Amino acid sequence: MKATAPPAKRRRGPRLAVLALVFCSLLVPIAFLFNRFPAVYVTDERPQQEINLPSFDPIESGGSVNEDVSKKSSGSSSVLHRGIDSDLSIVSPKPKAIVFPPKIQQEVPPPKVEPKPEVKPVPVPVQVPVPVHHNKNINLDNKRPPRVQSADEVEKAKACQLEFGSYCLWSIEHKEVMIDAIVKRLKDQLFVARSYYPSIAKLKGKETLTRELKQNIQEHERVLSESIVDADLPSFIKTKIERMDQSIARAKSCIVDCNNVDRKLRQILHMTEDEAHFHMKQSAYLYNLGVHTMPKSHHCLNMRLTVEYFKSMPLDPNDSSAHKFNIPDNRHYVILSKNVLAASVVINSTVSSSEDTENVVFHVLTDAQNFYAMKHWFARNSYRESAVNVINYEQIIFENFPEFGTQQLYLPEEFRVFISSLEQPTEKSRMEYLSVFSHSHFFLAEIFKDLKKVIVLDDDVVVQRDISFLWNLDMGDKVNGAVRFCGLKLGQLRNLLGRTMYDQQSCAWMSGVNVIDLDKWRDHNVTENYLQLLRKFGNNDDEASLRASALPVSLLSFQHLLYPLDERLTLSGLGYDYGIKEEVVQSSASLHYNGNMKPWLELGIPDYRKYWKRFLTRDERFMDECNVSP
Repeated sequence: MKATAPPAKRRRGPRLAVLALVFCSLLVPIAFLFNRFPAVYVTDERPQQEINLPSFDPIESGGSVNEDVSKKSSGSSSVLHRGIDSDLSIVSPKPKAIVFPPKIQQEVPPPKVEPKPEVKPVPVPVQVPVPVHHNKNINLDNKRPPRVQSADEVEKAKACQLEFGSYCLWSIEHKEVMIDAIVKRLKDQLFVARSYYPSIAKLKGKETLTRELKQNIQEHERVLSESIVDADLPSFIKTKIERMDQSIARAKSCIVDCNNVDRKLRQILHMTEDEAHFHMKQSAYLYNLGVHTMPKSHHCLNMRLTVEYFKSMPLDPNDSSAHKFNIPDNRHYVILSKNVLAASVVINSTVSSSEDTENVVFHVLTDAQNFYAMKHWFARNSYRESAVNVINYEQIIFENFPEFGTQQLYLPEEFRVFISSLEQPTEKSRMEYLSVFSHSHFFLAEIFKDLKKVIVLDDDVVVQRDISFLWNLDMGDKVNGAVRFCGLKLGQLRNLLGRTMYDQQSCAWMSGVNVIDLDKWRDHNVTENYLQLLRKFGNNDDEASLRASALPVSLLSFQHLLYPLDERLTLSGLGYDYGIKEEVVQSSASLHYNGNMKPWLELGIPDYRKYWKRFLTRDERFMDECNVSP
């Protein structure tokens, strides 16, 4: 008889290779999850950082014309509770607010605040009542009634939002209810059979039952691997269900140790929860990948426009309207964007909503990569009598202000904020997105030296009413006209702000629609103050830290120079909040899609995307060729 090598030794190499492949296949998705976002086509990469905050008492609006509207400025519940002042850790960004006034009256200065020790008194201007184009029959409460949740659901929602952010809101809204009763029954049978099988296998004289249970378990697993809905199940499934029921009944009639069955049930439950959490991580990664990367069709559009710019004869309308760019008396709007369609919608919506556009000029600041695509797009498309000036931000900073260091174009930074009540821990926490100026905004006064006033619009804003009244706004000695976000006060950020002097009761503010007085900016040396704060809070060697510093730097740079705009000007939260009433969206002066679910993405909230799409340019050849259909 010939001796043969043991089979195990022959298969040892392939087995090790298979085990290594399985192990690597498990590590790769986990590595992606912890690596945030891979290097892909990024359009407006905005850092995700979280701030856990206690909530506040009802906020006094300081003479706001409508308390009901001012309560919704934070995009949260109308009643805020004061919690114990606690330390805060910052990890993410961006939120919302509301403003609107067509007749501007002279602002009445309030009485000066008595100075407190170590805190500089801050005079807060009183907002003047302004007529608003709202339907009188519309309830100004912009929130749909929330669904009543149990304490367990609230805790799960908090934990989910802390770990996965806005993905939790999206997953809840798109959760599929399981209606396949037969598939559910198969899974329940499989769960019970697996829990009894180890105990039955140890009993003597139960070999036949053990084989039946094992066979039924394998058949159920095979069926469920091929069918996920009742319609896909084989015709003989009822026979398998009856056979499994009989085996389970026989297993339950046997005398077994209940502790063993209980232990096995708990083990299977924990394994199922771990598997569900792992799949949730994968889904959250794919969601974040989808909301932070440029769609393939948009990338195609940018490339086609860039190639066409160099292939065709220059179509530069700036030659005929360049004289408008530096006239201080014109109405100048500034947009920072890397997205052609987003910038186009902002301009088109603003022009379509304006009565007079003859002296309107839009300055689009973009990066070097998208400069030629932007230039060719706005050369091909006109927007009534307005002029569009496309500027390569990175080139102008590099050539004229090399000492500034931060030459890269940064879009408005978004910070995700969690606000919860420490007095009522079971109360549902609120997730808001706070948007503030990026580092690139602080060089506007240097770039536009000939201009006196500009209105800065984020590229995720849609204008639905004429906002030209903002040019007649008398802000006194203030620099930045913005909507306040009193859901966050500077006192809550003491760990972030350090020992810098600030008013602890001062509210945060929102970007989106901002009126900037460049003359007052230069008088108050805002750019120089910003550079000093940046050296204190920023880390130029680490881009994540540099971008995270935008929050304290922006808040401190304007804390005494902020003019509070009426909160009905902008309706925010359309990029993450599913609960805003449609009639409120229709009646708002401007819409701010702050949050992850931008309207140009497939993951955008469908109920709100239509208000963005109606200002999208139609009949554009390159959009059809690249299959761009937001």
